[in-house]
Amino acid sequence: MFQIAMEDASISPERKRNADHIIFKDEVSDGNSIKIGENSYKNIRFFDNELTGHEADGKIGTGIFKGKTFKIDYDNNQFVIYDKTPDLKGYQSIPLFSENGQFFIIADNVIEDQQQEVYFLLQSGYSGGLIYSNEFADGKNLDQKLKITGEKTMKNSAGQSVTTKQGILPFMKVGDFILKDVSAGFFVGDLKVQKVNYFGADLLRRFNWIFDADRNKVYIKPSKYFNESYYKMK
Repeated sequence: MFQIAMEDASISPERKRNADHIIFKDEVSDGNSIKIGENSYKNIRFFDNELTGHEADGKIGTGIFKGKTFKIDYDNNQFVIYDKTPDLKGYQSIPLFSENGQFFIIADNVIEDQQQEVYFLLQSGYSGGLIYSNEFADGKNLDQKLKITGEKTMKNSAGQSVTTKQGILPFMKVGDFILKDVSAGFFVGDLKVQKVNYFGADLLRRFNWIFDADRNKVYIKPSKYFNESYYKMK
């Protein structure tokens, strides 16, 4: 699985294919090589025992594109790597923030006619739309302010409850593009585990993305999925 929220790579404990040739020490393996299509990459770090997406044996991050401009093209189901800046016609530039190999963007959320800038981690590992951090959800009383469409409660071994609520954000502005009725989740209950805001895969696919080589900007334009119905979390 491609994971935009990490630089390195990992192998899942639930993998179906054998990966015993990757030698781990304290669940880390350095100096590996990988091949994707006709491209080969060296000095790849793998982590062991990280869960990944359905049917995937592991994850690969953005480190293989280091120093390169790359495009995630949802219209054509392609990754494209560039040695120089490509044609940006039709794309809009927005700031990109990088921290520990993870990428963040700013988007404007409109809740009860109030607009606020929110930092979101680009997270392809989450199949839904938005997940709000505990701090944001509690501070904005999202339980009362969003239209709630469902909730799910689980308990851990200590008997603590973890409840996720799913709601609808009326408007979200990314650059100059407006998304309506965005699927948005958040945690309530005894145990809250969400430290950052997620911009999930169901939102990522609504744009085509070109990341500049310096990772200071990302260029976006609506994809063919921009107005598709939102994925319903089970």
